[in-house]
Amino acid sequence: MNDKIKVGITGEYSKKVVKEDLASSKGSGGTDVFSTPDLLLLMEAACFNIVEDLLSDNESTVGISANFSHLAATPLGMTVTAKAKLKEIDRKKLTFEVEVYDEKELIGKGEHQRFIIDKDKFTKKAYNKKNA
Repeated sequence: MNDKIKVGITGEYSKKVVKEDLASSKGSGGTDVFSTPDLLLLMEAACFNIVEDLLSDNESTVGISANFSHLAATPLGMTVTAKAKLKEIDRKKLTFEVEVYDEKELIGKGEHQRFIIDKDKFTKKAYNKKNA
């Protein structure tokens, strides 16, 4: 693991809410607001982006857990931004704190864990499982 991956590093990820991000488009709700599944995806993207460029070419991270709250509704067309901070490193397990804001307020917060993997070994293991 790269020694640049240290507790305290931060990053963010933003996107504009489009029709495909709405709860009504996902089947996760009946309203035209930013969906909870997409909130989680945004949080994961922020965490992934913090460390991905710091890993070797054959490493990546995969999400292993998330504990979060969706606090406020965000309408179509508004920009949402996830701000993440690496708060703990336990060998290859990385724990992040994440807050998500729209243009008006805090809309979500929580914790997300990712694990550093060897891409070749991980893919081979998944392929072997499929063909077992």
